[in-house]
Amino acid sequence: MRQLPTEKRVMILNMLVEGMSMRAISRTVGVSINTVTKLLVDAGSACAEYHDQTVRNVKATRVECDEIWSFWYAKEKNVEKARAAPKGAGDVWTWTAIDADSKMILSFEIGDRSAETAYDFMLDLSRRVEGRMQLTTDGHKAYLEAVEGVFGGDIDYAMLVKQYGKPDGGEGHERKYSPAICTGTKKKKVSGDPIKELISTSYVERQNLSMRMGMRRFTRLTNAFSKKLQNHLHMLSLYFVHYNFVRIHKTLKVTPAMAAGVSDSLHDMEWVVSLIDARAPKPKRPSTYKKKEV
Repeated sequence: MRQLPTEKRVMILNMLVEGMSMRAISRTVGVSINTVTKLLVDAGSACAEYHDQTVRNVKATRVECDEIWSFWYAKEKNVEKARAAPKGAGDVWTWTAIDADSKMILSFEIGDRSAETAYDFMLDLSRRVEGRMQLTTDGHKAYLEAVEGVFGGDIDYAMLVKQYGKPDGGEGHERKYSPAICTGTKKKKVSGDPIKELISTSYVERQNLSMRMGMRRFTRLTNAFSKKLQNHLHMLSLYFVHYNFVRIHKTLKVTPAMAAGVSDSLHDMEWVVSLIDARAPKPKRPSTYKKKEV
C-alpha cells in the first residue's frame, strides 16, 4: 500500500494541530479527505498509546481541573430531530487536568458531565501523579464524590465557585454571542489544607481557549464540529501529545513535558510520525513458490 512521504504527513499533522479543517487540508496539500482521515486515526491511536504509557509518576504539587463542552454529529437538543443520528450523538465534554507549574496536561477524559465520568477522570489522574498535591476544580458537584472516592484525604482539595451575571452585549440579538459576566468568585476548602492563595483554575481555563483555537472541531457556531466520535477522540489525543511534547511553551521556554521532568529532549512532528510508523504492522515477506517435482 502506498504511503505518503514523511514531509507531507508532517505538514498535514501540523495543519491539524493549528486548527485547520480536514477538507481545507485536503485541498491545500492535494490529497484525498480519506487520506487525511486515515492519518488522523493513525496519529490519534499512536499518541493515545504514548500518553498512557509515558505520563506516569509526575511530581505535581498544584493541579487544576475543568471541563470543556463540544458535540458530535448534532447538539444534544437537536439529536431527536436530526436525520439518522447515530447512537450516542450529542454533547461531549472533555475533562482536563493541568499541572499549574509545568503547564503539562496530566490527564484527559472524554464523556458526559456525569458523576461516573468524573470518577473515571479522577481515577486516571491518580495513576499519573506522585506525592501529595493541591487540587482545584470548579463548583461542579460531580467532583465531590469523585475526588473523595479516589483520593480520600490524601490531597488538599478546594473548589473555585464562580458567580455570573447577565451576558454583556445589551438587549439586542448580539447577546447570544456574548459570554456571561463573572461577578465574583468563592474559594471553598473541601478537604485537607489547601493554600488559599493557590486556589485557582486560571491555567486550565486558559488551556480551554488553546483547545478551541487549536482544534477546528471545537469552534462554535460553525459546521466544523465532529461528525464521528472516534475522529473527535483521535484529534484530542494528537493535540495533547503535541501540546505536551512538541510545542514549546513561551513562558517556560521548553515543552511542558520537559518542565515536568517527563521528557529530557525536544520533539517535533516528525517524531509523531515515527510513533505512527512504530505501530504499523511489519510488511510480510512474500512467500516462495516451490514447484512440485513430478
